[in-house]
Amino acid sequence: MGTTVRIAMVAGEASGDLLASHLITALKAKLPDAVFYGIGGPKMQAVGFDAWWSMENLAVMGYVDALKNYREISGIRRQLKKRLFDLRPDIFIGVDAPDFNLGLETSLKSAGIKTIHYVSPSIWAWRGGRIKKIARAVNRVLALFPMEPPLYEKERIPVTYVGHPLADIIPLVTNKLAVREKLAMPRDVPVFALLPGSRRGELEMMADTFVQTAKIIRERYLPNALFIVPLTTRETRLRFEMAIYQQEAGEVPFRLLFGHAQDALGAADVSLVASGTATLEAALIKRPMVITYKIAKFSYWIMKRMAYQAFVGLPNILAGRSVVPEILQDEATPEALAEALFKLYEDKENAEAVAEAFTDIHLQLRQNTAEKAANAVIECLN
Repeated sequence: MGTTVRIAMVAGEASGDLLASHLITALKAKLPDAVFYGIGGPKMQAVGFDAWWSMENLAVMGYVDALKNYREISGIRRQLKKRLFDLRPDIFIGVDAPDFNLGLETSLKSAGIKTIHYVSPSIWAWRGGRIKKIARAVNRVLALFPMEPPLYEKERIPVTYVGHPLADIIPLVTNKLAVREKLAMPRDVPVFALLPGSRRGELEMMADTFVQTAKIIRERYLPNALFIVPLTTRETRLRFEMAIYQQEAGEVPFRLLFGHAQDALGAADVSLVASGTATLEAALIKRPMVITYKIAKFSYWIMKRMAYQAFVGLPNILAGRSVVPEILQDEATPEALAEALFKLYEDKENAEAVAEAFTDIHLQLRQNTAEKAANAVIECLN
């Protein structure tokens, strides 16, 4: 292929930034002259990606949030589309962010530019009608989860199952005591990891509930419990600190970490996790968890009507059964969450069963993802 291969990419949030950075590294090993440009985050930029815009501009959650930022986002999409039409890259890879990427991919594909969508939109969870749109938008889908390819094959959409990179990164066994030592935490007290989300909007919804839950655990169940809270940005950290202050929970021993979600989960006996990629990390670390979520009432009502999965949390969806409790929306009171977390902490037998179910999932998802994805991209280029 002698000439320089030009690969355009768009990633919209932290999980996409991680996926894309691994893919870029794997592609560079096979195509040393390739150039990468588009919209991306710090991890992509660290491996040589030329970001025309930062992905911060795209990270929104739910319908309400998306409407507020609609003009800015559609302005970026318009300018990006024009640049890509002028430059005509050899291939475009949309990494997740389906609301932004699928429309863009449709335009590029109809203009004769090859398109790949990396991370199957959650057609298995809801919005099943999306699959027709995906068929128009892409030359190939790279799917992270084993239940996805059959859905595409049925519609004759080219698909490659690549597994999930977290399953490659996270070891099959995480030693709790070793992680506690690393974090200078006591070996033999109850430790709960609290993961209230990675976006500002999620913290607005969840922070107060998480803080109150911790307070109740200390007051009613385990007076010596400690709470470890990984937060990804300065904004989310400030929002959580504000919740501690407002809920008068200054005496509760919270340990706030910048990032390090895997350490927090590894050190914990049980975790409380706002639905999302973090639930998958918690599953791969094989500890019991309670999955919770709250979004704007209107968004929840829409999602409820469109859902055709019995579960919200990836761990339960992947297992095909209820392995860990999901306590959502109005049911997610601090009392209910605290009681569920304490029950899980007490039940050592269940903890073993959970670890077993999650080990099966881990082995299924461990596929050497970046390598498989890079091969699929090169196949598409040729």
